[in-house]
Amino acid sequence: MHAPLVLKAGPVALRHIQQYGLQSDDVEVLVGASGGPKWFCLFGLDQYLAAEFFQGRQKPLQLLGSSAGAWRFGCYAQADPAAASRRFCDAYRTLCYAKDATIADITATSATVMDAVFPTTDHLQQVIDNPVFRLNFIVARSRKLNSGHGKAAQISALTLTAAANLVSRKTLGLFYQRYLFQHPLSATPAFTGEAAAFADVKDLPTQRISLTVDNLKPALLASGAIPLVIAPVRHIPGAGFGHFVDGGITDYHFDWPFSSKGLVLYPHFYPHLTPGWFDKSLRWRRAKAKNLQNVVLLCPSETWVKSLPFGKIPDRTDFSKMTDEVRIAYWLEVTERSLELAEALKTGNYLLEAL
Repeated sequence: MHAPLVLKAGPVALRHIQQYGLQSDDVEVLVGASGGPKWFCLFGLDQYLAAEFFQGRQKPLQLLGSSAGAWRFGCYAQADPAAASRRFCDAYRTLCYAKDATIADITATSATVMDAVFPTTDHLQQVIDNPVFRLNFIVARSRKLNSGHGKAAQISALTLTAAANLVSRKTLGLFYQRYLFQHPLSATPAFTGEAAAFADVKDLPTQRISLTVDNLKPALLASGAIPLVIAPVRHIPGAGFGHFVDGGITDYHFDWPFSSKGLVLYPHFYPHLTPGWFDKSLRWRRAKAKNLQNVVLLCPSETWVKSLPFGKIPDRTDFSKMTDEVRIAYWLEVTERSLELAEALKTGNYLLEAL
């Protein structure tokens, strides 16, 4: 029988796992990518990792995500992470939009998912107060060129951004500023003398903002605000006013020096990493090998993916290509079958390969 799960490990991580296995306390960073409903295939892994694999952990674990990855990790950092993740999953996989839905309609409907993730202020406070699961995530702030009104102006600006990015990813800094929202103890480690988490990330202009109960929800909403689909968030406490949009624009799958101290565990829907949103069609632009030394990707195997309905994992095009009834049934089956990946990790029924 084919293994449903593949662990693709960078050279340092591969040697470590071959010698010691995969132990929860060896993980320093947990990473979650943008990708909308693609994450449904990872739901089972989220349930297992948050509620069992890391259960009882005492040492800090840095959570780093963008867009859907940020929303997932907003669940991990709650007092009952499995229940929060289940609320997120149930609210997201049953979303429906009218065929003539406007951006305002889609924005309002999407916000109901966040309300399900954080039903009370106490759930927000749990994230801020959690000393172990430390939430960090990305929001992109549009610079002047990408802050225009009107669909035509936005499309023109995005086209120009894509053209510049084709030449060099560094040009993204001309169009967007990366905002890294960080758990208070990650932004300013208390009494340790250590640098803030991810202090070595300097590839793009980065503004660091400490998370609070007041800014957590609007910042997470902004991290998932896909251009031309969901309206930008105009104000985030602590970050000021502006056009705050999808964190995947700058950091779609991330190309960061995550950690040199321990393993970087990365449940992912693909066996490769695409740095930014505008790199999706650039198959030659992938995360740098030097940034993957300690990384362990947890990916569904090709065989497992082909066994799903339609032979693929969910994606945003399902909204337009399928009826609501077909899409919801499909997403429901994928999320429930994702528990097979968790069982594979738990029992060691996976392939270990070099990344």
